[in-house]
Amino acid sequence: MNIFTLDNNRRFVLETRRTAYVFDRHDSGHMQHIYWGKKLSKADYEAIDAFVIPHSSFEDSRGVMGYDFIPWGELVYSEPTLKVSNTTGERGFDWKFQDYKISKSGKAERLSIQLTDQENRYLLELHYDVYPEYDMIGRSQTIRNHAGETLHLEAARSLQVSFTPSQTYQFSHLAGKWVGEFQLIQEEIREGRKTIDSRRGSTSHHANPWFAIDDGADEHHGNVWFGHFAYSGNWDLHVEKDAHGFVHVSGGLNDFDFFQSLDKNESFETPVFYIGCSDKGFTGMSQLSHTFQQEVILPEEHRHQTRKVLYNSWEATYFEVSAADQMALAEKAADIGCEMFVVDDGWFGERHSDEAGLGDWEVNKSKFPEGLDPLIKRVSELGMDFGIWVEPEMVNEDSQLFRQHPDWIYQFSGKTTTKARNQFVLNFGKKEVQEYIIKSLEQLMDNHNIKFFKWDMNRAVSEPGLTEMRNGKAVHTSSPASQKSLWQDHADGLYRVLDHLKKKYPSLLIETCSGGGGRIDLGVLQRTDQFWTSDNTDAVDRLPIQYGCSYAYNAKTMMCWVTDSPNWLNQRKVPLSYRFHSAMMGSLGIGGNLNHWPDEEKEEAAQWISLYKQIREVVQEGTQFRISSPDSVQAVTSMQYVSKDMESSVVFLLESGLKYGARPVRLKLKGLDPEAVYQLNNEKTASGAYFMNIGIDWFLEKQYQSEVLQLKKIK
Repeated sequence: MNIFTLDNNRRFVLETRRTAYVFDRHDSGHMQHIYWGKKLSKADYEAIDAFVIPHSSFEDSRGVMGYDFIPWGELVYSEPTLKVSNTTGERGFDWKFQDYKISKSGKAERLSIQLTDQENRYLLELHYDVYPEYDMIGRSQTIRNHAGETLHLEAARSLQVSFTPSQTYQFSHLAGKWVGEFQLIQEEIREGRKTIDSRRGSTSHHANPWFAIDDGADEHHGNVWFGHFAYSGNWDLHVEKDAHGFVHVSGGLNDFDFFQSLDKNESFETPVFYIGCSDKGFTGMSQLSHTFQQEVILPEEHRHQTRKVLYNSWEATYFEVSAADQMALAEKAADIGCEMFVVDDGWFGERHSDEAGLGDWEVNKSKFPEGLDPLIKRVSELGMDFGIWVEPEMVNEDSQLFRQHPDWIYQFSGKTTTKARNQFVLNFGKKEVQEYIIKSLEQLMDNHNIKFFKWDMNRAVSEPGLTEMRNGKAVHTSSPASQKSLWQDHADGLYRVLDHLKKKYPSLLIETCSGGGGRIDLGVLQRTDQFWTSDNTDAVDRLPIQYGCSYAYNAKTMMCWVTDSPNWLNQRKVPLSYRFHSAMMGSLGIGGNLNHWPDEEKEEAAQWISLYKQIREVVQEGTQFRISSPDSVQAVTSMQYVSKDMESSVVFLLESGLKYGARPVRLKLKGLDPEAVYQLNNEKTASGAYFMNIGIDWFLEKQYQSEVLQLKKIK
């Protein structure tokens, strides 16, 4: 068993292949965090002393300690794991330990700690899902109203864990904005509370529900603890160092504008916060995350399939879509080796700009007089799969859908509803909205040979109110408190629609997008197969975006495009080779206007695509190593991928800040078999130990210099 107890069922030990997580339970219902780190012996687990600091009447009489669960209302002032009240006015409860149970489901073993209030009206279960093979643990909680008055949930987080004093800890997280996502932030944890969150109704470009804590680790050495919240709505993460040196980390559903009401026999389960730790630095941390995503999180149907080289028509045609133009682009895309052709925005309704058509998911007859089938047939004849862009959670005011159902959007009565990108957000918590979208997308799927959806969301939620139309006016239909559940209802509705599509059409590949990286998390990745990393397609800007993204997410899921030069965003002119090398570090897509590419560029593109097809299994399925960062002193961004069997490796080298003239750069590789002999680019031969300890030399002499190196094991 990977879960067992000590000390008369008072100490719980959760073991994975390499790590252990230990906490104590008190009769009072308090869960004290004891240890999280390298796997130890049973005797060692028994010997660990609970770390408690006696203090004053200003702190709890138990003393100051680290917790695994914090109820609200006591002499503990960190963020609560649970805050509830009921209709009689009770605002706090004595949660007493009742029992525990261990069960198994799929690849995980589950420990559930059961706590009840003194009158046994409400049951709280703290869940620990242990994935032994992957060194990961899932944290969540379920609250049930058995027989009590209506229970109001005001905060219900999935994760609470603490780190002991006497060490200096560093906090890593990802920040950014639209076209500047996944910027890695690393800072010392000092006294006070640091919060990152989203209140936008989605994961957001500005922060990501991933974190890491380390005690002095570097890229390849040292202890790193990390976590992913698997949820696509409002979330928060709090990292607090108290006056006594404890570091408390809590996270899950954001309690901003949060409310859930539980009547008798109703329950609420929080989404899962997945956590893990590694003693092999940030590389070890990322590799645990990447493997867990590949083997557990991603939809099973495409989990082990390499991603095809994709062409997307957006930057070539924007809204000026027509059957003839798309066929011409498809022929050019097939000529350079693309394997999937995706028609982006503009194919439906009266969609001639971003001012109209969203919500009317029917083919525009003026643009496609014979429908989509002639285009799809031609794409198939060219040896490519066909995909299409959709934005199902949105509606334009100028649309048939909005004219028929103006109450289907989030809005406040008596207040002007904000438009962004000329669109409103549909209330995806409404069953009728979900059914309309399901029916619309089913008609597309049932009537056409569609293999791919690019699912977009191009604005955040505002005016979060639930209304119905009466006499031409929007009128609220429920209390302000109950309306706060719309945030969770939207995410649940989104998941229901995606789950339905994945179940009915298992061969359908779905890419999640929200103006680029606005909705990327393990919740949406359980239902989609890849993500659009950023609307920023500039090859130079993409280096830090993709580098930061690699800390949390697998390269296979990260879509990277080659687009035109100069780039639309910043007018930077970059050689085609550099653009390809930047994009080949994930799943490759082409997004440029092939109508304007000269023949020599299309010939060069075909060569790079051919090379990518040779190496993509290593890139998409292999083990990733960050060799040199975009802001490194070497002025080189270098990413290495090693096949699982260590037979081959691919190394990308891209100039990222050369100054003061040419210079030599030496980079030490990772992950090779030290005893084996490898050949570098069919030329130099040396042992894996040589390449890892001596390294490779690269003479950096000009801006936008880049190269792809291949190492293959030889007998």
